[in-house]
Amino acid sequence: MVTQVGEGHETAADEAGPVLTFGAPTAGEVLAERYQLEEHVNNDSAGRQVWRGIDVILRRPVAMVLRHPGGDSAVEMLQAAVAASRVIHPNLAGVYDAIDEQDRAYVVREWVDGESLRDLVAAEGPLDPARAIAIAHSVADALTAVHATGMIHGNVHPGSTLIADDGRVVLADARADAADSTESDIRAVGGILYFALTGHWPHTEVGDSALPDANRDSAGNPAAPRQIRAGIPAYLDDLTMDLLDRRVAAPASDALTAELGRLDAAADDEEYEDVGPLRFVQSGSSSSSEPIRSAPKIMVGVGALIVIAIIGLIFGIRAINKTSNSTDAGNTPVTQPTNAGDSTVQQPAPVPQKIKITADMVRMVDPPRGERLDGDQAKYTIDGNPATVWETSKYNTAPFGGLKPGMGVLINLGEKRSLSEVQVTTSAPGATIDVRTGSSDPGDSSNGDEKIAKDFKSLSDEKPEKSSGTKWYFTGFDPNQKYQYVLVFLTELPRAEDGDRFQISVSEIELSGY
Repeated sequence: MVTQVGEGHETAADEAGPVLTFGAPTAGEVLAERYQLEEHVNNDSAGRQVWRGIDVILRRPVAMVLRHPGGDSAVEMLQAAVAASRVIHPNLAGVYDAIDEQDRAYVVREWVDGESLRDLVAAEGPLDPARAIAIAHSVADALTAVHATGMIHGNVHPGSTLIADDGRVVLADARADAADSTESDIRAVGGILYFALTGHWPHTEVGDSALPDANRDSAGNPAAPRQIRAGIPAYLDDLTMDLLDRRVAAPASDALTAELGRLDAAADDEEYEDVGPLRFVQSGSSSSSEPIRSAPKIMVGVGALIVIAIIGLIFGIRAINKTSNSTDAGNTPVTQPTNAGDSTVQQPAPVPQKIKITADMVRMVDPPRGERLDGDQAKYTIDGNPATVWETSKYNTAPFGGLKPGMGVLINLGEKRSLSEVQVTTSAPGATIDVRTGSSDPGDSSNGDEKIAKDFKSLSDEKPEKSSGTKWYFTGFDPNQKYQYVLVFLTELPRAEDGDRFQISVSEIELSGY
């Protein structure tokens, strides 16, 4: 896939191409007697167009970011481009030219074969922690080079973070204005981590945005990544939320780069539990009017070891007391006073884990008028092998040809469990998937399947939406409820890959809980 996104807030280009007005750029036009416009890629809410072009002198592809009309409105864009051209770094898109023709102004930069982080997550769903860390590390490294020159990027965003086909991460299209700062760049790295891990953007957007907003509490604060997805290490969750929290002073870009590099190395070795406390040193104070936390989490050297030892001792004493005096504390946090005034130590919240599901715990549900021919394929959705799949038959319309309410896989956990997430991997986006629960399995029969389709209750607050990628997540389990029977139910199918009717394959269903 070849995509270029040059702004933080793009809107998709119309399939028929950009709307042409007098003086607007057109395909085939040569600008500055050198740069030929080839294809209009997208528009952004700031009034810029991104084109794929050709440098006819050097015969190389280029990306061209144009503002029409130009004039005073293009000054910031051109100034940022000139400043960016002085910074050479493997994780920054090279800037070749910046031209002001009054009626039109444009920046010519490196063309990157690949796709934006925004489009990658839209297609594949949230990324695994290791990949999210690697991308954020590259972005922070690029910002270190930018900030070292006294420059501010001002446009760190999933739309301007490009993932090249060769794996390189490239930050493009600086666009700083008076409201931007090095701190806002650093906060945006926290946003990149949050978006990569959750598929949601935690910062306020200017203008229309195609990015899903973060889930927020009554105060407007985004939910922590671990509240949205299972399997995110607590350390990464803390780092992401600290970068977003204006009460915590933002680190310098070089300190953040070093810290992400340390975590990146730990991710390569799958040793998250050994990464230790945060090691970046705070650089000054936050520019926000909110107070900085009086007890920062940054601990270094001997001080870190002392704190860890004290906490370990407290937990050890509490564990002994709990064993002696407690019968069944469940998951309720327990606190014990320390010798330090009124402060307490709270038991960490349980971390959701992937639940092992075996073939005898799943079966296909195919209510009338289904022919119940796919029963032997249910086991392929939980075997961990992406090459083995449950593939539906082809139907004339998306809702299973109107023959039945849907099809799905019933999971019997054997006992009631607290659950946090369902993840479904499919062959294509565009399927409507619902998670339902019930109290029993009425039997592996046509009548039993019909009863399940009618009696099992959907856990969705609203009508389920079509999946936007090949990985679909559901996190709407009630934390106060326990579940034994979980039905992953498809109600509408996307068009088959060959365009002939409607069909999908499900390669994996994963369930996480406590």
